[in-house]
Order: sequence, then C-alpha cells, then structure tokens
Amino acid sequence: MSTVVVKICGLSEPETLEAALGAGADMIGLVSFQKSPRHVELSTMGALANQARGRAEIVILTVDATDAHLSALDDAVKPDWWQLHGREDESRVKSVRAKFGQPVMKALGIGSGEDTVKANGFVGIADRILLDAKPPKDATRPGGLGAVFDWSLLDTLDRSQPFMLSGGLNPSNVGEAIVATNAPGVDVSSGVESAPGRKDAAMIEQFIHAAKAASTPKIRSSA
Repeated sequence: MSTVVVKICGLSEPETLEAALGAGADMIGLVSFQKSPRHVELSTMGALANQARGRAEIVILTVDATDAHLSALDDAVKPDWWQLHGREDESRVKSVRAKFGQPVMKALGIGSGEDTVKANGFVGIADRILLDAKPPKDATRPGGLGAVFDWSLLDTLDRSQPFMLSGGLNPSNVGEAIVATNAPGVDVSSGVESAPGRKDAAMIEQFIHAAKAASTPKIRSSA
C-alpha cells in the first residue's frame, strides 16, 4: 500500500514551513491571491520556495491569473506545480501547461453529482485535480473555506485521474477521510491554523502524521 501524498497549503512563514518539511510534507502550497489571508508577496514567496526546494514539491496557488502574473511568479519562484483555483476551464488548463511546461493541478468544488461529472471532464487535461467543498454562493474567495463535503459524491469519480482530497480536513478527520475515499493525496490549509492565515506547527505535524498513519498498512502480530 503506497503512502498518501500530503500537501500543506497557505504557508507564509519560514517557521511553519520548516515544521511542514520536517514532518514529511510531500508538497507545500504558496498562495498568490490578494483577497486571501494566506497571500504571500513575490519576494517572500521566492525565499520560502528556496527553503523548500529539493525537500518538497512547490505549488503556487492562483485564482484566474493572467499569463503576465504567472510569468512573474515563474521567474521569481520557479514552482514545480501550478494550482488553478478559480474558474479556469479545460482550455485554460491546457494553455497554462503548454506555456509554462509545469504540471497543473485544477481545484474543483464538489457539492453535487454534477460537480463530479465536471471533475471527470478534466481527465487527461489536468495533471491532477484537487477536490474541495463548494463555496457558498456569497463567498468572496474560492475554495471550501473549511467545510467538509459529502465524500460519497466521489463514488462516480473517474479514478484514472490523479486527485487530492481537500475541504474541511484536519488532524482529527484526515484518517477517516482517507479510508472513506481511498484518496491518493490530501490537502489542508485552514485545518492546521490557529487563526485565519496563521499556521500552527503542532497541528501541521499532527495532520501529516495522521495522514501517513492512515495510509500505512497495519502489521499484524505473528503471535
């Protein structure tokens, strides 16, 4: 049984980034979106990326970003992945992959069976999809905003597409989520924070350990 891939998103400080790296995070996410409390300025993002480089894959989260904005990020940060968290459609995902040459993770809100069908439409287009809770209609930011969605909606998900599970995950429920969905990867942001945008090192470590434990086969005693 392979170990689940763990991504800690919305990191903004060297200390909590180091906690994530030290605990074994496979991917770290840096947010470039002004409306988010986790937004990181370009100069800071470059320093954080250099801290993580070679130790975990570096993901930049953007929302409906222009090519010019992505180019500035690419020059300063040189990410391993782009995470498109806005209303980007299949053609936009193809365009970003072709222009920048890095793999693309497309975030999609899941709130109904129709949303799962839409997610299946990215098979072979995105390198990975990130399945999050669907935000409320009056939300000012995309993403699940700390809410858990109905995991049974993934029963019709095309499993040929690599995916990560997100939305309301925390150290207490990530193990249950992995068992329930058989997700090959999990992503967390607000679930390891003491306040919006303020990551908690102990919670990060607890989350990673819980996720890795859930994906490790239990060895039975021979006695």
